[in-house]
Amino acid sequence: MGAALELVFFRRVYGRGHLAQVLLTFGFTLVFVDLIRSQFGPTTRSIPPPSGLEGAVQVLGATFSAYSLFVLAVATVVGALLLVGWRSLRVGAVLRAGVEDKEMAGLLGINLPRVFTLTFAFGAGLAGLAGVIAAPEFAIYPGMDANVLILALVVVVLGGLGSIEGALLGAALVGLGYVIGTSLFPQFAIGLIFALMAAVLVVRPSGLLGRRM
Repeated sequence: MGAALELVFFRRVYGRGHLAQVLLTFGFTLVFVDLIRSQFGPTTRSIPPPSGLEGAVQVLGATFSAYSLFVLAVATVVGALLLVGWRSLRVGAVLRAGVEDKEMAGLLGINLPRVFTLTFAFGAGLAGLAGVIAAPEFAIYPGMDANVLILALVVVVLGGLGSIEGALLGAALVGLGYVIGTSLFPQFAIGLIFALMAAVLVVRPSGLLGRRM
């Protein structure tokens, strides 16, 4: 499905800037949410964790959910693999070339449309994997995507466009900010995250590790 969306829709807006792509993404999100609501109803559903990951685990005197640690481990492995692929493998070099200088990459014989389609499909697959892995951690309901999309946008703004390292750093800052904010100022936890984003935009509009435009 990710490849089909890229071929039919997203490919047509690449030249119109990031805002057009973000708006198109939000539009498809609304469509898919309504389709899910019409098929399964507006009810909230919960999924139990797999067998063997239901309990709690003691780590350095602190108690953690076993499944939460499993999610953290999977996220760490996936993030590390993405970073290695982006920096050390040929596919990462091809993607960097396509993002930074499309004309030169095309002259070198790189089939950029195919590369972008496969990358989009891979990203959609990762999003699906994240949904499956995280499902036992949260209640599932139509419309929960809004919070995820907003936080993802904050992560991109903090880290900077075009930077895997920035995305990882942004995600860590959002997670730590939310946890610390919830423990100290529960009613302002989300506000603290957006305040952090605003501060980064003022000091460094391209993001902490993003390329300066």
